[in-house]
Amino acid sequence: MKRRTLLAVSAAALALSAGAGLAQDTTKVGFIYVGPVNDGGWSQHHHEAAMVMKDHFGDKIEVVEQASVPEGPDAERAMTQMALQGADLIFATSFGYMDSVINVAGKFPDVKFEHATGYKTAPNAGVYSARFYEGRAVEGYLAGHMTKSNKIGYIGSFPIPEVIRGINSSFIHAKKENPDVTMSVVWINTWFDPAKEADATQALLDQGVDVVLAHTDSTAPLAVLKEKGGFGFGQAADMYEYAPEPRISSIIDEWSPYYIERTQAVIDGTWESDNTWDGIGAGMVGIGEITGPVPDDVKAGAEALAKSIADGTYHPFTGPLNKQDGSAWLADGEVADDGTLAGMTFYVEGLTGEIPQ
Repeated sequence: MKRRTLLAVSAAALALSAGAGLAQDTTKVGFIYVGPVNDGGWSQHHHEAAMVMKDHFGDKIEVVEQASVPEGPDAERAMTQMALQGADLIFATSFGYMDSVINVAGKFPDVKFEHATGYKTAPNAGVYSARFYEGRAVEGYLAGHMTKSNKIGYIGSFPIPEVIRGINSSFIHAKKENPDVTMSVVWINTWFDPAKEADATQALLDQGVDVVLAHTDSTAPLAVLKEKGGFGFGQAADMYEYAPEPRISSIIDEWSPYYIERTQAVIDGTWESDNTWDGIGAGMVGIGEITGPVPDDVKAGAEALAKSIADGTYHPFTGPLNKQDGSAWLADGEVADDGTLAGMTFYVEGLTGEIPQ
């Protein structure tokens, strides 16, 4: 072999060796989002948590992201592509990615997967979620106090237990504060569609609703309420740009500590499939500042409710509670177990309408 050729081969080998060393030292973490990273809510908050995690680890990790990935085959393709490009850990941040996560995890056993709000696991796929219903209890408490028409509304995304729990929790706590309150639910079958969210908000206002809660990802409901009047809440993010009105508080998802913990576990080689479900007490659910014309005693009551949930002295699903058809569910003082909450597919007594099948 000529010397020039030998040097070239040696240089290439060194370059490959250096690249391999770099790859081994850098953990590649992928994120896929169902909406754009500037939706102002769910996806943006996951993205911001990913950036906090990136800042925490610095050069130890590489973060790759893909936004606006529809649930279904597109999600499977996005995760497969990330795995093929060397991702060590992939966070899939929408409920509808669940089956795709399990499918792709089976094809890439050396890659770790984390699925937000799902329930299917595998040796290399864990799940994580927040007890959003705890924050919904505080929202319901405020809604019950702040409505003048005694009509509150709820924009539901998909009729899954996570969303149904939020509706029930909100209604239970609004009703406790205001026995005359009624709740109208509008289902829109999407997580993120500002036009549909705006239309649903207007439809609720047309029914006389003056406080709107939402389990969708954009700020569209608050934008409508700002123009037309009424009160609302930040969803997934603080959405403080709409304070002091119409946003009077918010549920804030705090994902970054979890992302840091799970990525560190991959770096340390200690990652194991897990099922995490934390709430206000653990800091995974935050309650935004209570603003607007909320009376001081109501604000104090909401903060006390949040504190009692956080310290475990109160559970939002404590009996006596009946199901929508009047049949008994929880006896006086009885607390719902996690299994029932995780699979909740029914309304509580007092809610009208049917849950879409």
